[in-house]
This record gives sequence, structure tokens and C-alpha cells, in this order.
Amino acid sequence: MPGQKLPLSKQLAYACGMIGWSIMTNIIIVMLPYYYLPPSNAGLIALVPQLLLFGVFNIMSVITASGRLVDAFFDPFIASLSDKSENKKGRRIPYMKWAIIPAVLFCGLTFYPLVKCESIHNAYWLVFTLVCFFMGATAYIIPYNALLPELTRTGAERVELSSLQQVGFVIGIILSAFVNNFADLVQHFAQISNRDTAVQYTIWALAAFAGLVMLIPIFAIDEKRYSNSQPSHLDLLPAIRKTFKNRNFKYYLISDFSYYMALSIISSGLLFFLKSLLNLPESMGGELMGAMVLVSLVFYPLVNYLSKKIGKKPIVIFSFGLLSLIFVAIFFLGKFPISPKAQIYTLVLCASFPLASLGILPNAILAEIAQNDAKRTGENREGMFFAVKYLFVKLGQTLGIALFAFLTVYGKDPGNDYGLRLNGICGCVLCVLAIVFFSRFRERKERVNS
Repeated sequence: MPGQKLPLSKQLAYACGMIGWSIMTNIIIVMLPYYYLPPSNAGLIALVPQLLLFGVFNIMSVITASGRLVDAFFDPFIASLSDKSENKKGRRIPYMKWAIIPAVLFCGLTFYPLVKCESIHNAYWLVFTLVCFFMGATAYIIPYNALLPELTRTGAERVELSSLQQVGFVIGIILSAFVNNFADLVQHFAQISNRDTAVQYTIWALAAFAGLVMLIPIFAIDEKRYSNSQPSHLDLLPAIRKTFKNRNFKYYLISDFSYYMALSIISSGLLFFLKSLLNLPESMGGELMGAMVLVSLVFYPLVNYLSKKIGKKPIVIFSFGLLSLIFVAIFFLGKFPISPKAQIYTLVLCASFPLASLGILPNAILAEIAQNDAKRTGENREGMFFAVKYLFVKLGQTLGIALFAFLTVYGKDPGNDYGLRLNGICGCVLCVLAIVFFSRFRERKERVNS
């Protein structure tokens, strides 16, 4: 249990770490395909060849998956080092401090191709920079998330801190979504004619800003003062085995994996759904994402209130159920008797509540699992729990992208869109699987002192 309760100012400082991490990871997600395989009217040139491996997988998907998968297996290593650390300044913050520099550096270098034209050498460079970036980001986020159960004492405190953390994540998404808008300002005020250069300057500026806000929890939070967790003495493989023996964690993990795989289908397919199923411009993608994120913020107080009244498990199961219906609706997009814009906005607004609840509650639930496991076993392996979670998150994201790419073989164009619609059915099945497994999760009821 923490030595002292974390005051609000320190909670806000903790959330700043998520803002920085979110900015950089979402710059990679949002800008990578756009920068290296841009549309013809973007003012940019293609930098990697548009190749298909095995006739199915786009080269950009393969490059991104390579970086993610290497990083995924780096997670448990960092978690083990952090869990076993006996550093006098704490187990987590010393690792976070040194991870910022490589994360910022390789986020920027990712957008500096070796050759200023279409070349396979740029693809090799991307694999290298993405692996280095994701490893740096992992060395920050795994210890950072492991702090959550160590800085809180009750379920309510964990939900509140997780809510602030999620707000930080949302701020990062919004800032990263405006890279092109900021690049317009750079071109205008700095009088830079080259679009490539303006985008690169913008990304460097955002990455540097991200690094600075990631420093805030490092300097603001005295880990030894607010956490009295003890180092784990388990080696890497025994720690992983013991982590997987936790019954609740296994059910949590499978449902979380299914959710992120389903979420990847939506992320990968949004522009296709707009263009092929609804005949709407791709430019609406940012508008829709912004609307969904902002509306989801409205539900944060409701999620916090309901989690205290009825528990976290019912809210999570309801959210999975609502998402499954949204995926079914994707199968019928373009066929409802209302305008295309009304169809997509209805889905986006319906997705706002699951986005809020599944953004806040899973980390709070995992923090409780880790803390209860530490009480039962006497081993503090919070880092390992979060590392294994993120391993499965990344595997789910990678398989979701691969599944989407595979199904497009069965149609991805207007009038030939069956593959896109099949993604809706697959997403629904994944959400139902998440419900089945999470329904077996046993939630502990906390006593509330009046």
C-alpha cells in the first residue's frame, strides 16, 4: 500500500506522462501511412513501394507489425527489471527517465527517410526506427502503468487516477491528429515551401513537447514517499509463469486481447467504411475521431459514478455488448434508410460510451488484480502484469490489422465491398468472446467506510 495518499496535484502530474506517450505513439499511428504512402493530392511523394506480400499484406502493415511484435516481447524484459529494481529512488521512475530520450529521438527519425523517393531502403529504415521507438516507449509506459496500483489504496482511487490517465491519452490523440494543421501553420509563418520539411519540423516539435511533459511525473512524484512497494526477487521466466497462474488475470487478458483486436479493425477500416460503404470523403475521419473522443469525455463522470455503485464488471460487459451491436451495424452501413452522415455519426456517438468505460476501467481493474496478487503471494509484480497485458494488446492490434487486410481480398471497393462488411461480423464475434470470458471474472466488492 502507498505510504501517503497522492494529492490531486500529483495525480495531474502523473496524467501528464500519458499525454506525452500518447502524442508520440499516435503520431506514428496517424502519420506513418500518410507520410510514406500519401494520397496524390497531399503535396508529398511516396517513399516506400506499394507492395503486397503473399498477395494479401500491404508492406506498411508488415512494417508496423514488425516494430510492434519485436517491442511486444521486450515488454516482459523491462517489467522484470523494473519489478526487481532496488534503486534507492524507486523501482519505476528511474527507468522512465532514461526511456524518454530514445523515444523522442526515434519518433522524429522515423519521418527522416534514407532516400527522398520511393525505395525499399526506406522500408528497412522504417523497421529499424520503429523497433527502436517502440522499445523506448515501452521502457517508459510499462513502469509508468505499474505505478498506478502502487500510488492508490482503494478501487475508487484507482478509477479516479485511471480516469485522469485516460484524459491524458485523449489529449495526446487530439494533438497528434492536428499534425497536418500545425504543418500548415509552419509553412505559413516560417515561409517553408517544402511540405516534407514542414511536417518533419512539426513532428520534431510535438515529440520534444511530448518528452517534456513525460518528465513532469518524474520530477513531481517522489516514488518512495507515495509508494512503499518492495522489489520482486523472481527471475523473468518464473515471474511470467506466476503471473499467468492468476485466474482473474487470464480471463481479463483474453477479453482485453479480443477488444484490442476488434478495435484495430475499426481503426484500420474507418477510411474504407467512409469511402466504400458510405461514399463520404476520407477527410471526415479526423472529424469523426474528434467527435467520438470529445463525447466520450462527457461519460467519464458517469463511468466513475456507476463503477462505485454497481462495480466495474457490469459496465465492462455492457460496453462489450454495445460494441458488438456497433459491429453488426457496420455490416449494414450504406443500407439504412437514413443519410450516410447520419449513419456514421450514430455509430460514432454510440461508440463514445464504450470508448470511455473501456479506456478507464481496464487499467483500474488490472491494478486491483496486481495489488491483490501481491497481498496473496508477497511478490510485487505489478510491472509484469502490465507488461503481459501490453504484450497481448500489441498482439491483438497486429492480428486485427492482419485480419482486416486479409478480408479486403473479398472486396473493398464500392459495389464490391463484402470483405469490408465481413469485418463487422468478425468484430462482433470478438466482442461476444470478450463478454463470455470476462463474465467469468470475479470482481471483489470493497467495503466503503461511511
